[in-house]
Amino acid sequence: MTYVAVTALSHVGLVREHNEDSLVVGPWTVCGTTTRSPQTLLFPLGRPLVVAVADGLGGHPGGEVASELVVRQLALLGPSLDGAQAVEDALNLCNRAVHSATDGRPELTAMGTTVAGTLLLEDSLLSFNVGDSKVFRSAPDGLRQVSVDDSPPPLPGHRTTSAVTQTLGGSRAHHVLTPHVAAFPLSTGDRYLVCSDGLTDPVPDEAINDVLQVHDDGKAAFELWKAAIAAGGPDNITLALVRVGA
Repeated sequence: MTYVAVTALSHVGLVREHNEDSLVVGPWTVCGTTTRSPQTLLFPLGRPLVVAVADGLGGHPGGEVASELVVRQLALLGPSLDGAQAVEDALNLCNRAVHSATDGRPELTAMGTTVAGTLLLEDSLLSFNVGDSKVFRSAPDGLRQVSVDDSPPPLPGHRTTSAVTQTLGGSRAHHVLTPHVAAFPLSTGDRYLVCSDGLTDPVPDEAINDVLQVHDDGKAAFELWKAAIAAGGPDNITLALVRVGA
């Protein structure tokens, strides 16, 4: 039998007071909490499986509310998703749901979240994202980002930027959503990393690749978290490693 192994963790980091990240793996969600260690779940390949990270917008109230709402929606919708159009429709539904959740709740005005993830089907994988959370493909020849950042170029002398140009929810002036969705053939041995920018801002891609090249999933997840913490843990850290095995 071909299976999908998903190893995931979520941690508040060293600076933030609470965790505004949320995670969905199939029917399971982790919202606004810290996992004590990487957890691995196994699923048979064939049924639609969503693995995604949502990163609530910092500096706005309700980031954890928005990210939780999105992953819970994706957990419900996941089994019915069958292709790129279905993923786009699901993300637009999530966008409307986040906006609707602010009605009559002025304390949540402009709340929003990024999202990035994968949909695994029987013979293909779809990568999707809105915002600057990321999806990478890890292969023997290196690491390749397959998501598309919704962010402006970093300022001179800076490697990253915290600004985002598109989110789920957020300002109603930017309610028209253009999700990024890409399809890839799927085969045994494929490995993908889904993560919030709490990992990729402090840890360069080269260091992430070095970890993934030498460690299996559980150890790799721990070492990636450890690298983000060693770099100061400036933001919430959430990641999921997705592997197709036999």
